[in-house]
Amino acid sequence: MIPELRNWYNSNFSIERHQKMLSELHQMFDHIPAFRIAETPFFIPKILRTRLLEACNEINEVINQPDFKEKSQSALYSEEVVVPKEDDHTIFLQMDFAVCLDEHGDPIPQLIEIQGFPSVYFFQYVLSELFKKHFEIPDGFNTSPSGITPDEYVAMLREIIVGDEDPKHVVLLEIEPEQQNTQVDFWATRHYLGIKVLCLSKMKKDGKRLFYLDEDGTEVDIKRIYNRVIFDELDQRPDLEREFDFRDEVDVKWIGHPNWFYRISKHTLPLLKSKYVPECHYLSDLESYPADLSQFVLKPLFSFSGAGVEIDVTKEMCDAIKDRKNYILQKKVNYEPVIQSPNDPVKVEIRMLMLWKEGDKHPRIVNNLSRLSKGKMIGVKYNKDKDWVGGSVGFFDLRP
Repeated sequence: MIPELRNWYNSNFSIERHQKMLSELHQMFDHIPAFRIAETPFFIPKILRTRLLEACNEINEVINQPDFKEKSQSALYSEEVVVPKEDDHTIFLQMDFAVCLDEHGDPIPQLIEIQGFPSVYFFQYVLSELFKKHFEIPDGFNTSPSGITPDEYVAMLREIIVGDEDPKHVVLLEIEPEQQNTQVDFWATRHYLGIKVLCLSKMKKDGKRLFYLDEDGTEVDIKRIYNRVIFDELDQRPDLEREFDFRDEVDVKWIGHPNWFYRISKHTLPLLKSKYVPECHYLSDLESYPADLSQFVLKPLFSFSGAGVEIDVTKEMCDAIKDRKNYILQKKVNYEPVIQSPNDPVKVEIRMLMLWKEGDKHPRIVNNLSRLSKGKMIGVKYNKDKDWVGGSVGFFDLRP
């Protein structure tokens, strides 16, 4: 997409350099990620940067409206998922965009997903630094569209997650973190912030007090929870023994309140109207289906890791759904292969990572995550035995 830079990168690429980068990552955290890391970053041209910023701003206008909580209330579909002490707005916000082409052949983002839940903020920082080190990314390119420095980025995350608290009283909460595909991000977070990575089953409760036992068996109070527990996964783990229920009234500060996992999600998509947002409807709102259902994707509002998504949609399939208010129809988009690899061209999906500090009027874009694919769709099962695919990061062209 920036031809001279792509040609430079490809001509200087070697499998040995990529492997050396991966080896350093493995040594940093004594861990080999379960997902594939692509051979290249995504170099983002100025026109796409401008359009991504415009898209995020238009979507944020909806999320920032005074009545957004009212509009998103049905996302909290059961009292069983409502967590006390909800804050005024989400702290973490991500938007996933397919990179497509407009009628002039210029890149244009199209929204695929949105979530009010933390992503791999620290892993993306580590990955971008490794790409810069091992592949000598030129000056004038930054993973933040506003040019945030690496030190500023880490400091911002520390301020939001740890604040003025002693890090030992702050926990990153997950379900069996050592089994999660994204665990490398947990270890990176622990490395840079010094906080505890804790399984939900290890959390102790005494009245409104939460604590964990350290290596010496000493009780350590929990004051802040950086929540990484995905409720869809928790619902599938009735075997997980735990003292704490998310509905309990407890004396902690949520860093990423769990309710926003539901409020800002697929449930939000039909509320958005923009040239950067494909047509989307709640299934329950449709009196008749779109004429060409084959151009739509059927998605359950609440599912884990793409479960239940149907890409070959039929009228009979839609008619068979009983719980229609919990499904959406979203128009398909055409991912364009915009990155030239040494062989086949590569499609891109880019996730804009945002932070919304307490007291700020709007969220701020601080980083990104790029996913590269040569398959029919983005995802591991569509890219088996392919190279130049997997997780990556985008560098925005900020040159004058």
